[in-house]
Amino acid sequence: MTKTDDFTLRPRVQAFLASGRTDLLIDGDWLPASDGSTFTTIDPATGTAIAEVARATAPDVDKAVRAAKGALRSSAWREMRPAERGALLWRIADLMTEHLDDLAQLETLDQGKSLRTSRFGEVPAAINQFRYYAGWPTKILGDTIPTSLSRTPPGKEVFAYTRREPVGVVGAIVPWNSPLIMTAMKLAPALAAGCTIVLKPAENTPLTAIYLGQLLQEAGLPDGVVNIVTGYGHDAGQALAEHPDVDKIAFTGSTAVGKRLVQSAGTRLARLTLELGGKSPSIIMPDADLPSAIEGVSRGIFDNGGQVCVASARIYAHRDVYEEVIAGMAATGEGLAMGHGLAAGTDLGPLVSKAQTDRVAGFIDEGRSEGVRVVSGGTRSGDTFYTPTVLTDVTPEMRLMREEIFGPVAVVTPFDDLDEVVGWANDSPYGLAASVWTEGLSNGHRIAAQLEAGTVWVNCHSFLGPELPKGGHKESGWGYENGPQGLENYLETKTVVMVL
Repeated sequence: MTKTDDFTLRPRVQAFLASGRTDLLIDGDWLPASDGSTFTTIDPATGTAIAEVARATAPDVDKAVRAAKGALRSSAWREMRPAERGALLWRIADLMTEHLDDLAQLETLDQGKSLRTSRFGEVPAAINQFRYYAGWPTKILGDTIPTSLSRTPPGKEVFAYTRREPVGVVGAIVPWNSPLIMTAMKLAPALAAGCTIVLKPAENTPLTAIYLGQLLQEAGLPDGVVNIVTGYGHDAGQALAEHPDVDKIAFTGSTAVGKRLVQSAGTRLARLTLELGGKSPSIIMPDADLPSAIEGVSRGIFDNGGQVCVASARIYAHRDVYEEVIAGMAATGEGLAMGHGLAAGTDLGPLVSKAQTDRVAGFIDEGRSEGVRVVSGGTRSGDTFYTPTVLTDVTPEMRLMREEIFGPVAVVTPFDDLDEVVGWANDSPYGLAASVWTEGLSNGHRIAAQLEAGTVWVNCHSFLGPELPKGGHKESGWGYENGPQGLENYLETKTVVMVL
């Protein structure tokens, strides 16, 4: 594998890393952690240190929450007109566009994904979140309500209406698999609604959040509206989730952590939006356009090393096309060039950490011991690289079929009957996404209606955008992000009744 030193970082990325400004953003100031502690963020492709980052603990989180609460009540933010708030979001998007290549390179360096994925996929998608929600501040509307109330003095009447108001201080906790886009999916609608935010990036991938914080300041965001506390989940994340002045928690991550957040937030009835784990099924019908289906499900599981919440991890192929699907997916995986994400021609970078690679390898080793057939892949290179893997002969009760692996591991199973395969697809505690591959319009509609998932794609997979609501059923989460529903997460309704 290639060393980080072999790549030329862009001047602004070099300047960012050399500046040492990887502190906490609190109330407009970049500050070290209160106890002076730091942690090292690492290039997962090489294991070399990229930067030292401030490690926030509970006192830092408390300071950030107090800053957010103060900004919520400040005239600079509270009295900003809707059109001005929309223009501010658009300026943020403009600055992100100006720094697109810098953000992409930094994201790849810190997370490991291919530069192609960062540059042409995820960073533009993050920018589009701000552009989409820039149009919403002027469209947050209340209602006037005709009432039947009669307890009014003679000559008086009741006038009633609703106001939509920001929910308050938001604790935004984002994961390491797609850091910038997940950050944007929370910041953009929350800012559009008029909330203030304390952002806790994942400890594996904090750098684009810090860089974005500098762009937010350059755009003119008032001090304290967005605060950034880098650190570990059990320190900063837990302190944020349990803070009494945080009105709303927006979290993307594992189902296990999501369940703990429900418990901690439940003691004070904080609002929650949770996007959690997935084990998404893909059903390939015998009439599917097979080349497109094979390419689509392969990209759905192998892109970003399978570290995608909606990854097409369970492939159900009709027996008539089963062998062709297996051969096609294996060939696709074997044809992907692995290497440092910044290397020209890299299709697949490393997994995010040695610990994550250990987890993926453990699943495959366990499967081998249970008689699973490894058609292709199933090998590790170094600490963090794992080859795209296609498995068959996996039974429904195995962990390979039931648990989220978060690696480039596809399980392919044959089916004969439509009702049978829909039952298998729904036999999961998760319900985040699914895809159906068929040239039959009737099949597409019928199967989509029967699948228990927040998103169903027909003849595509992982097609996402800020206008498309995204959320999970069952243990894949509470609530929806994106679209109008994403804005609703950050708004409260107030009813005003007047006697005039």
